[in-house]
Amino acid sequence: MRFIHMADMHFDSPFTVLTNHYNLGNLRRLDQRNALKKIIEKIKQEKIPYLFIAGDLYEQQYIRQSTIEYINNLFKEIPKTKIFITPGNHDPFLKNSYYNNYKWGENVYIFNSEIKKYEFEDCDIYGFGFNDFYMPDSNIKKIKIENKNKLNILIMHGALNASKKIDMQYNPINENELQLLGFDYIALGHIHKREIKKNIAYPGSTISLGFDELAEHGVLDVNLEKNKLEINFQKIDEKEFAEIKLNISEIYSEEELIEKINLINLEENKFYKIILNGDKNIEINTNNLLKEINKKNILKIKDFSQIKIDFEKIKGENNLKSYFIQEMEKIKKENNYSEEEIKKAIEIGIQAI
Repeated sequence: MRFIHMADMHFDSPFTVLTNHYNLGNLRRLDQRNALKKIIEKIKQEKIPYLFIAGDLYEQQYIRQSTIEYINNLFKEIPKTKIFITPGNHDPFLKNSYYNNYKWGENVYIFNSEIKKYEFEDCDIYGFGFNDFYMPDSNIKKIKIENKNKLNILIMHGALNASKKIDMQYNPINENELQLLGFDYIALGHIHKREIKKNIAYPGSTISLGFDELAEHGVLDVNLEKNKLEINFQKIDEKEFAEIKLNISEIYSEEELIEKINLINLEENKFYKIILNGDKNIEINTNNLLKEINKKNILKIKDFSQIKIDFEKIKGENNLKSYFIQEMEKIKKENNYSEEEIKKAIEIGIQAI
């Protein structure tokens, strides 16, 4: 059998960072629509029988009915494709959600928090979803495959091998426990980075939502048979978020820095974050830099450069800077701050003095 596995589209996301730059937030929301349209066209042309959407299709807090209608109308264009949606932590199956109160097309199957199985001639499809914005307890231990001779697929949203406290709130699932269930393919959502572990897969977010989601984004095109699995990544997002590091050790004026940034060779289809590093010889205001540069696709500038400070020399002097360093070293001992934290604090203080 063949299917498309996608997740984490986050329709109607506010795109806070982009909205402050030339109204790019609205353009990015159009990119979301175009991305789904591209997926539907692929399914239509290649007659793919199944589409799995593993959670966070939309943002419950921001979603508009017009967007839901756009999604559903696209689904109607592929009536022979069975579409399965498992609600995630951003689009849970609530009483007032569109999953519960909207008439979706006949080819759309939406899971709720109860484990459910759909039986077809070529496979059995299991799944369950979030019924709230948090799900600290996973239901996977309750799942039992009924017919192991068929292809068995599990669709859900959750945090695989969760170790951080915050991740334990989002359906924490253990990889070993999942494998023991015996599914032929497990379609996950929640992690925005593509990750494939044998037959357990995250496609990543369909389009990138920010600078914590670098590189290409899209969907997984999967061919599945008993004891045979072929997973192909299909790029869908035409834009990418990227980072560029710029050493400013040899720059001695703001004008020179602006010129240096303007000379960086950038690709039109990418959004950029510029990371300044090296030794700092000038005072830097990143907000002012963003206003002065002529590259519209540079959305962020982060200053990680460091002021040249001879700490030992200053400590030997009898002045305010010397006193400040001594006091900060006392604070470090009393509060167990790291060397890096105190060093950064001293740099900021010395610069202010």
